[in-house]
Amino acid sequence: MTTPATARRAAEPVRRVAWGTFAAFLGAFAVFESVKYGLPTTAAAVASLAVPFAFRTNRVAQSAFLPLAVMIAYALFTPVAMPPVFTAGLGWLTGVAVLRAARRG
Repeated sequence: MTTPATARRAAEPVRRVAWGTFAAFLGAFAVFESVKYGLPTTAAAVASLAVPFAFRTNRVAQSAFLPLAVMIAYALFTPVAMPPVFTAGLGWLTGVAVLRAARRG
């Protein structure tokens, strides 16, 4: 009989590969946006990539919901002329995905 803990352990490698793949996609998308929109967008992506790594004990900074909320808020409420906000969300979510793929988040 499979216990919930055993099933969780069996799904761990799949979960880590999925987070790693997601991190690679988000990183590539952040680089694309940075090249497309220039230096302010690159600075926002690099600065926000460090957010989850700067707060090792703070689970709020390592949550995937906050960067998603930033990206959704950008899409719904800000003018299109502010791409650094969206790229900051991409960078932050990339950092969260890297931490989760490395078992630290």
